[in-house]
Amino acid sequence: MNTQEIIDIEDKYFINTFNRVPVVLDYGEGMKVWDIEGNEYLDFLAGIAVNCLGHNHPALVKAIQEQAEKLIHISNIYYNEPATVYAKKLIDATSFDRMFFANSGAEANEGAIKLALKYSGKSEVLFCGGSFHGRTFLTLSVTDHPEYSAPYVKNLPRGFKSVPFGDLDVIKETITDETAAIIIEPVQGEGGVNVLDKEFYKGLEKLCKDNDVLLIVDEVQSGFGRCGSLFAHELYDIKPDIMTVAKGIGGGFPMAAFLATEEVSSGFVPGDHGTTFAGSPLAGAVANAVFDTIKSENLVENSRLMGEYLLSKLNDLANKYDFIKGVRGAGLLVGLELDFEGGDIVGKMFEKGFLINCTAGNVLRFAPPLIVKEEEIDALVEALDEIFAEI
Repeated sequence: MNTQEIIDIEDKYFINTFNRVPVVLDYGEGMKVWDIEGNEYLDFLAGIAVNCLGHNHPALVKAIQEQAEKLIHISNIYYNEPATVYAKKLIDATSFDRMFFANSGAEANEGAIKLALKYSGKSEVLFCGGSFHGRTFLTLSVTDHPEYSAPYVKNLPRGFKSVPFGDLDVIKETITDETAAIIIEPVQGEGGVNVLDKEFYKGLEKLCKDNDVLLIVDEVQSGFGRCGSLFAHELYDIKPDIMTVAKGIGGGFPMAAFLATEEVSSGFVPGDHGTTFAGSPLAGAVANAVFDTIKSENLVENSRLMGEYLLSKLNDLANKYDFIKGVRGAGLLVGLELDFEGGDIVGKMFEKGFLINCTAGNVLRFAPPLIVKEEEIDALVEALDEIFAEI
């Protein structure tokens, strides 16, 4: 089938919840993807911070092939080795003691909130302005995007309060005896790639401890080397009570998890939470391959270095064009804020062979695979420069 035939079929049979770019991607390798017409693109979105190893990485492909020949899925009634090995590997690399596998970021966040409420026995959870934690009813309740939650506002669970992202004074005033936890993204992705300083996070950590409030960090988009450290909260030298992860954990394979301290984990007992597909042998094998490759190829350090390089090149553009309001980010999660809507720029970059997107209306978001090199960043910035010069 050609591109238009595939688009026509989807338009007829899919429930219409996405505004897609009119292209059918066919295969990829490293930083590059090709569509079914043979056109080549440099991928600076990586499935929205998912494909951390790039496309078609040999280690990931091998892990999938070898495990698929053995076991793909079994019930969680039984143990399996790949997921068990991975769980120990991830716990050993963090400050947490126990974990629970999930399938998506929303599921991980939902499980984390349930655990916080169950453990604490309290009824309230705080979340931040500009946050995005998922689209289920519970995670919509802690997501500050009215365009997603407005149709369901009368049906959303109660007990969730919004506080400004970065305002410790308001957070302190909002905490009550019923506040179980605050959930926060170390770097807000969907909210416009918003970054706060270490002083705020250290202050938040102390505020939570002083008031017996659990600190949940949502590392769904910022984790697994994305922000120049294995997890973004490490940049601020804090120790949360619960952490949620997804996206980069499987390098393109759908999986997620939430991790917690020993004490907080005790809030759940058998039957309190569950899942059918999460933590399968295939998911465990994939996660091991991704984790080991990030380490063996030094991709966390590459993320830090290439992120600094990308920020510097984008700041050069900001000095050149006064309609660029700001450049910000951590590692390879970077945003360029414009003083106008950014959708047209995304389209023009697509025409030049680059995959990026726009979030928060006017922030161009760049989240390339962690394998990106300087010459690929140079090509991206050159294309942006050509487009901006025409404005």
